[in-house]
Amino acid sequence: MEIIENKALLLKVRNPHRITAVIPKSKIIEQGRNPTDISKVLVSWGLEEAQVLKNLGIKNVPSPITLKYGWPGIYKPFDHQRATASFLTLHRRAFCFNEPGTGKTSAMAWASDYLMTKGYIKRVLVICPLSIMHSAWRADLFKTVMHRGVDVAHGDRKKRTAIIKGDAEYVIINFDGVETVLPDLKAGGFDLIIVDEANAVKTATTKRWKAINELITPDTWVWMATGTPASQSPTDAYGLAKMMNPSSVPKYFYAFRDSVMTKVTQFKWAPKPHAKEVVNKVLQPAVLFTKEECLDLPELLYTTRDVPLTPQQTKYYNLLKEQFTIHAAGETVTAVNAATNLNKMLQVSCGAAYTDDGNVIEFDISHRYNVLLEAIEESTHKVLVFVPYKNAIRLLEERLAKDGYTVATVDGSVSVGQRTDIFHRFQTTPDPKILIIQPAAASHGVTLHAANTVVWWSPVTSNEIYHQANARVHRAGQKNPCLVVRLCGSGAERGLYKSLDAKTEDMNNLLGLYKEVLASD
Repeated sequence: MEIIENKALLLKVRNPHRITAVIPKSKIIEQGRNPTDISKVLVSWGLEEAQVLKNLGIKNVPSPITLKYGWPGIYKPFDHQRATASFLTLHRRAFCFNEPGTGKTSAMAWASDYLMTKGYIKRVLVICPLSIMHSAWRADLFKTVMHRGVDVAHGDRKKRTAIIKGDAEYVIINFDGVETVLPDLKAGGFDLIIVDEANAVKTATTKRWKAINELITPDTWVWMATGTPASQSPTDAYGLAKMMNPSSVPKYFYAFRDSVMTKVTQFKWAPKPHAKEVVNKVLQPAVLFTKEECLDLPELLYTTRDVPLTPQQTKYYNLLKEQFTIHAAGETVTAVNAATNLNKMLQVSCGAAYTDDGNVIEFDISHRYNVLLEAIEESTHKVLVFVPYKNAIRLLEERLAKDGYTVATVDGSVSVGQRTDIFHRFQTTPDPKILIIQPAAASHGVTLHAANTVVWWSPVTSNEIYHQANARVHRAGQKNPCLVVRLCGSGAERGLYKSLDAKTEDMNNLLGLYKEVLASD
């Protein structure tokens, strides 16, 4: 007989289907019931019974999935995946904030399959970024619930509609595809909606947010997953909370903003001291496991390597800096201007910059390129190189190929099918040895642990994208020590890496960083 003890509850598992629940009399009295002879209740253990105990205020009530589920698939679930699936099956609306690389996709697959097996739901709609529809969701569903029908609603309107009206139990669609087939989705019989990388719907005024919100009825199960909730600003929590549980936040965004942010200047807001507590309260119920808690992963080390700009880069970088300094002295610099100007300075540091008339100037990148080659040669396995700008990607790809390296690239112009093929070859074949990626194109959901070295050719301005991208190699299945190498040659890059290291929550506000860069030597 298995005994599970808790301060509030003692469960004696007599067999896989019946449980004796010993409930403290104080809890029964609180519910206005007679405690005589009902402090011990023999129940058939299902989700309804678990909900009753949870509603009585008893913590850590286990879901029947822990007793009555076979956990199909080619992999055995980790304990934290079982706990995550258990939590999700007990909550019709829930957030999953498990860190990138902890296998939350599989946990949600098992949880939804259990609900389907028991008849609580019939069909699941997975809404996620375009880049992970095949490589993450379709692949993971095949590995975990291969007995279910899975299809990807991508392509023209006619193709998407046919798939939605088909008999697949899991339908996967990208965020911006929802609006194009919204009437079909509303009639599609989806009783569980999974929103993966949910930060994509953090803004409640967008068409994307409104379209997805139209799919949700009071009876719909909704699970939202992201490893980086409210990573840019406390206000990011508003759109997520409003979609999940509208009553948890004020009706209007500005009221919520005023509750978590303080206006410092005309263009600058800072989080209030209690902002984290407010965010934590509105983003509930939620489950969170960190990689340190649940995975025995090899060490992840960070190193920054100085790569002085070449004389040509230095000349143009300083010209831009002088020009921006003069402008800043004569007029108010907005956050938009700051971001635009920082990007121009970063482009020069990367080796290829756009002119005002749309042409591209290429710079001598020999210093930076030589340090990249050192990192590649020092790596014991494959290498990911994150490059923020397309023109720099082309420049770097040509140089590496010319020097005899096998290289593949993924940026925003690469189709979903091509990305899936590239990722598969990188993971399963000797070539390519080097994968150059535009960070936003593959920072979520993709497993690339065939590499154990990540090189940042230049930093990004998004805290979320930066840490998610590093997690592509440092995740379940990684057997080798991992190294993140940051190449840094300018003040703009040093300032950004400093902010990323500090995991600054308000990375959208670049005014302070921009002013520091202009004031630096």
